[in-house]
Amino acid sequence: MRQPTLLDRGFQLAFKVAHRMLRLYWLVRSPRTRGVLVAVWHDGQVLIVKNSYRRHYTLPGGYQHSGETFEQTGARELSEECGVVVPVDTLRASYQGVHRFEFRNDDVTLLEVELPARPEVWIDNREVVWADFKAPSEVLKMPVVPHLIEYLERRGRSN
Repeated sequence: MRQPTLLDRGFQLAFKVAHRMLRLYWLVRSPRTRGVLVAVWHDGQVLIVKNSYRRHYTLPGGYQHSGETFEQTGARELSEECGVVVPVDTLRASYQGVHRFEFRNDDVTLLEVELPARPEVWIDNREVVWADFKAPSEVLKMPVVPHLIEYLERRGRSN
């Protein structure tokens, strides 16, 4: 992974400020948000990312655009955040849950895909500052978002 440039650091600061403003809005309004996360699996490991604006690790993902399906959102976000391109029809819904997180009711649909070869991952050092494949047992020792904990624990019980 390349070192962040001064411009990258500027974007990271802007993301942190924007995220703090959102958290303040969420604290006041306590909204329900709707997002999609994508679990990319290869050889028993899952792709984890770290955003510049949050201390928690998570999966690639984001909010749906108007008219998008969960799968379209997942494929778009995975490409934007990690440079990993997967066909929309390979993504399958595997989890849906609502957690109180960052002062909001965070309603997340989690999609998963198993890839036969480990993809090359590219991050922008702006929104996403780190990405790697990790075994679920390693991920559960990291500070991760609540949806990811629940998903991995359920997945572990079903395997």
